[in-house]
Amino acid sequence: MVREVAAALREEAESVNERRMLVLTGSRESCLDAADAALSAADVPRDDATHLGTVGSLDCERLRPRDSDALLGTTRTAVVYDAHDECRPNALGRIAGAVDGGGLLVLLAPDLDDWPRVREDFDEGLAVPPFSLADVTGHFRRRLVDTLRAHPGISIYDADARSLERDGRTRPAPRIRPPPPEPPANHDFPERAYDACRTQDQVDAVHALEALRETGQAVVVEADRGRGKSSAAGIAAACLADEGLDVLVTAPRKRSASELFERAAELDCDSLRFEKPPAAAGLPGDPDVVFVDEAAALPVRLLEDFLDADRVAFTTTVHGYEGAGRGFDVRFRDRLADSDLELTDIRMTDPIRYAAGDPVEVWAFRALLLDARPPVDPLVADATPADATYDALDSDDLLADETLLREAFGLLVYAHYRTEPNDLARLLDAPNLRVRALRHDGHVVSVALLAREGGLDEGTRAEMYSGGRILGNMIPDVLTSQLRDEDAAVPVGWRVVRIATHHAARSRGFGGHLLDELRSEAAGDLDWVGVGYGATPELVSFWDENGFDTVHVSTTRNDTSGEYSAIMLDPLSEAGETVHGHHAAWFAERIPGVLGDALTDLDADVALACLAAADAPPALSLTDHQWSVVVGASYGPGLYAADPAPFRALAAHHLTGPHPDLLTDREERLLVRKLLQTEDWDAVADDLDYHSTGQCMRALGSALEPLVDEYGSPAAHAEVRRYD
Repeated sequence: MVREVAAALREEAESVNERRMLVLTGSRESCLDAADAALSAADVPRDDATHLGTVGSLDCERLRPRDSDALLGTTRTAVVYDAHDECRPNALGRIAGAVDGGGLLVLLAPDLDDWPRVREDFDEGLAVPPFSLADVTGHFRRRLVDTLRAHPGISIYDADARSLERDGRTRPAPRIRPPPPEPPANHDFPERAYDACRTQDQVDAVHALEALRETGQAVVVEADRGRGKSSAAGIAAACLADEGLDVLVTAPRKRSASELFERAAELDCDSLRFEKPPAAAGLPGDPDVVFVDEAAALPVRLLEDFLDADRVAFTTTVHGYEGAGRGFDVRFRDRLADSDLELTDIRMTDPIRYAAGDPVEVWAFRALLLDARPPVDPLVADATPADATYDALDSDDLLADETLLREAFGLLVYAHYRTEPNDLARLLDAPNLRVRALRHDGHVVSVALLAREGGLDEGTRAEMYSGGRILGNMIPDVLTSQLRDEDAAVPVGWRVVRIATHHAARSRGFGGHLLDELRSEAAGDLDWVGVGYGATPELVSFWDENGFDTVHVSTTRNDTSGEYSAIMLDPLSEAGETVHGHHAAWFAERIPGVLGDALTDLDADVALACLAAADAPPALSLTDHQWSVVVGASYGPGLYAADPAPFRALAAHHLTGPHPDLLTDREERLLVRKLLQTEDWDAVADDLDYHSTGQCMRALGSALEPLVDEYGSPAAHAEVRRYD
């Protein structure tokens, strides 16, 4: 029977240029045999099929589920995913996008009624210490099964019993194929560029990208996946390069831009160059044009750097399995509109590989919440913290209420630049995660995703101290393995993984109110609340204002965001105070040395914010002679270079923790760049816009004077009077 089912599904899919899905349930052996028969009956060429699985052979390409990203930018007539060992949501999203129109997506799974109770390899990654595999729920797969049984275009066949639960056919009416695309009446790119376009949408996008032939231009190409935006960018980039322009391409990973480079190569262009986002943001080589592919997968702070380019294009995914964060739409759009670049916007809606309304795409969007959104603006526009209710949303609540799940997850997606379907499974199944929300008239207006960390037994702590990676305990891991404090993994805390407030209700105090509520809930049960994130001045200030203190700044940048990470803690108990007090004080003592070494390129404003949030100024104990050196360089003819150490100690004491408003922002940046990061004078003068190195030197002396007056010893003040 499976042969007849597969042949009928393929025939129907081809007739309307859609995809169909065949779910084969039962033992792995029975499912693999049925899949082999299905591919043959559906007349799928084996060299155009991929088997995603860990064992078995279907006489076609085989990839491990963890390597499903190899399918990015590819199209296959059929993809078979054996999910018996692990059901990875990211893999589901990737393979759903890889199947071509007229093709089949084949899913192999245990009995669907039993599947939610099966514990497999993906679940192992959710069972983070001190939890066990038995603590993992099966809610994601329970919801997945419900969608498989509800959506059209999905056939379900029991390979053990050889019985059909659903035939999956939609019996659609015949469709008229759209006419071939036509080039625009007036265009500057060559005809062959438009001949390479597969849809009219793609023609329009390439035509819009012609704007980049002129300086001072920005173009945004926005689309769901599978609409050909990267292809359009590749065609346009090739044309611009053929005109002699230097074209720089960046993307979260080079493979993410593979389609762009392939389409450029088809037009005989091999001169495009690629850089990872942090490096590309510096505009190396002063490129004429920059293409930022998959821009939604980059943080807003990094995207802003590309606004310094003379000409720039952003291609961005509206809904996707990775990089689906809406920071681009919600926050970056305003920065782009305020820039000096003239903006051209183009939206692509027509699928390239399959017809619009394809049932497999519709299913994937719902099953993986690729189109999850917060409540519409009017529902929360009048919300205030005072009239919001604080709710603990457990996974049972989220599973039972689809609207609540979509609102909460949608808000997390909108707030973060990188959210994946795996995150949905973690939200529903991981025993260490909790969701807390503020709701207005039942609608989610602010949400926090929390991870329980710490409380680790002696053996686990010893393994962590020796360098072993313990999943799901990020803050204890850093404090133990990097900062050599094994006892730091004993107290228990909540790490705020993400916190988000609806964009229509920002700047009203919802974030702070939500933190106050969850702190009140945790008091008496937990020892601390903490956070680790890519540090920006605004974010550090937010956490500082809400009672969190800096205990660590990473010494390496994140490859994608280009940011250094900050870890901050707010203690709730005596045990929490011990960990917090030790690490906050040690951070304040050691950060001057780190800024002069591994963090010499840390943004000065980030450094200032992290220092101010330490809230533990190191003791200032300069000798009388050291004070005389400092006073001599500020009030007199002395030189900083004679003994930099006391100057560095004075700057660290002033900047670490709350301090008097003695200096301007520029002067405080000067303390960081010169005294703490030990940058050379010429570079500091250039960075801070001083007219000359001499002016910069004199500015440092002037900045030191109020510090001497505020913190100086009697001997220092006596020294000052010598220069009156």
